[in-house]
Amino acid sequence: MSFSLKNAEIISKARFKAIPLRPQSAVCLRVEIQNNTVKTDMTKAEIIAEISNKTGLEKVDVQETVEAFFKVVKNSMIGGENVYVRGFGSFVVKKRAEKTARNISKNTAIIIPEHFVPSFKPAKVFVEKVKNGNK
Repeated sequence: MSFSLKNAEIISKARFKAIPLRPQSAVCLRVEIQNNTVKTDMTKAEIIAEISNKTGLEKVDVQETVEAFFKVVKNSMIGGENVYVRGFGSFVVKKRAEKTARNISKNTAIIIPEHFVPSFKPAKVFVEKVKNGNK
C-alpha cells in the first residue's frame, strides 16, 4: 500500500527506519521514501480490504476465507505436512537437529533437543517478480 507525500504527515524526505504505529503501541511500521511515495508494510486487515475491493465480496466473507486458509496451513504444518502453492511458495516444516549450546552467564552447556520449525520458501517465479518489481 502506498500514498503520496502530500497526504502523509511527514515533513522531511529523510529515510525513516521505523515509526510507532500508535504512541501507546510497541508495534512499529517500516517506512521508506522512494520516488515521492511512502511505502508501508501491509497488515492482514489491509489484505482483507484489498481483496474485498477487488472482488466485490463482503469483508466478513473475505476475512472468514483468509482465516480458514491460515487455519488449514497451520493445522497441516502442525501435523507435519508441507503446503505447496504453485507460483507463490511452499510452507515447509523443517527439522532442526539436536545441538549443544552454551549459557555464557552460568558457563554451562545446554542440550537443545531436536525440534521442528515452520518455514516459507517462495517460488522462483515469485522471487523474480519481487526482484524486478522493487526497482
